[in-house]
Amino acid sequence: MEATLTFLGSGTSMGIPTLGCDCAVCASAVSSAPGVPPAEPRNRRTRPSVRLAYNDRTVLIDTGPDFHAQAVREGIRRVDAVLYTHGHADHVMGFDDLRPLSFHVEGNLPIYADDPTATDLERIFDYTFRTEDRYPTSARVEIHRLDPTPGAGVELFGATFQRIPVTHGRQTITGYRFGSAAYLTDMSDIPPESLLLLQDLDILILDALRHQPHYSHSHLEKSIGFVDLLKPRRAFFTHMGHDIDHAVTEAALPPHIRLAYDGLQVQFEIAP
Repeated sequence: MEATLTFLGSGTSMGIPTLGCDCAVCASAVSSAPGVPPAEPRNRRTRPSVRLAYNDRTVLIDTGPDFHAQAVREGIRRVDAVLYTHGHADHVMGFDDLRPLSFHVEGNLPIYADDPTATDLERIFDYTFRTEDRYPTSARVEIHRLDPTPGAGVELFGATFQRIPVTHGRQTITGYRFGSAAYLTDMSDIPPESLLLLQDLDILILDALRHQPHYSHSHLEKSIGFVDLLKPRRAFFTHMGHDIDHAVTEAALPPHIRLAYDGLQVQFEIAP
C-alpha cells in the first residue's frame, strides 16, 4: 500500500527565520519587499512534523506551534490519528488546533504517545482531559499510551507503526518506523537495539540540526554516518537550524541524501 509523506515543518524549535536574527539563511527565507518571493524559500522552516496519507486516512506525527498554518497550507481537512515523539513545545503546542478536526471523527480522535509524553499532554492541556468542569468545546481525543518495548507496534488503518526509541540528550524519546520508512526527529544517538529495527529502509528521516556537534541533536556529519551505517535507499534530513543553507548544504551531499523542506512530499510503501 502506497503512502505519501508530507513534511509539514522541517525547522528547529526556534523556526527559520529565527526571530531577531539577520544571518544570511534567515534573510533568504523572507521577502525583501511586498510581492517579492524569498531568495531561498526552502530555508523558510516551520517547526517539525509530518503528515502521512494512505488508505484515505491522515495520520500526523507531532503537532507543533505552527500546525494551524501548516494544515491550512496543505489543505488538511481531517485527521484520523496522531502520534507524538515527545513533549517538547515545538512538537506538542499545536495540540489544541486538533479541536475542530476532532469534531468530525466518529468517537474520539486517537492520540498515541509514550507515558512521559502522554503525561505532559494531560498536564499542559488539562482543560481537555479533566473530568470535572471540562471546557465544553475541548478536543474530542483519547490518549493511548505506547508499549515501551522497542519495536512494539500500533496498527492504524492497515499499517503498523513501530516505536523506535532514540536518545535526545538525557532523554529517551520515540521515533517511528512505518512500513519502509522511519522518522527519527530530535535524536542525538540511536541505541543498538533500535539500529536493528531500522534495516532495509526505503526512506530514513533524521535530525540534522547544524554543522557543529550538539548535546541533544544529531549534526550533519553524524547523520551522514547513520545513513552510511543503515544504508536506506533514500534519506532526508530535518529539524535544521539557521546555519544550514538548503542549496549550499544539499549540493555537497550524495544524491541519495536530501534536505527536507516545508511542503516536500515523498512516496513509499507503508504496508504490503
